[in-house]
Amino acid sequence: MTTEAIADMAQSALYLIIKTAMPVLLVSLIIGLAVSIFQTVTSIQEQTLTFVPKIVCVFIALILFGPWMMNGMVQFMVELWSTFSLYASQ
Repeated sequence: MTTEAIADMAQSALYLIIKTAMPVLLVSLIIGLAVSIFQTVTSIQEQTLTFVPKIVCVFIALILFGPWMMNGMVQFMVELWSTFSLYASQ
């Protein structure tokens, strides 16, 4: 196995991680920002107020984007396993 092949696999894996995590992270970021603005406007200083909306919205995002995320991970693993013989023979 050459270093180029390892670098390509690592690059593909990191890109897949970023691509699959992005929807959930963006939802969490947007909800956290909206709750923070709401807290600032209403002068509510409750620290735990952000957790419930974030958890609910992240759960909904996982339900909505979960099949797409799983499909991407399955395709990556199928690609790795289908080319495993090429990597093992080198």
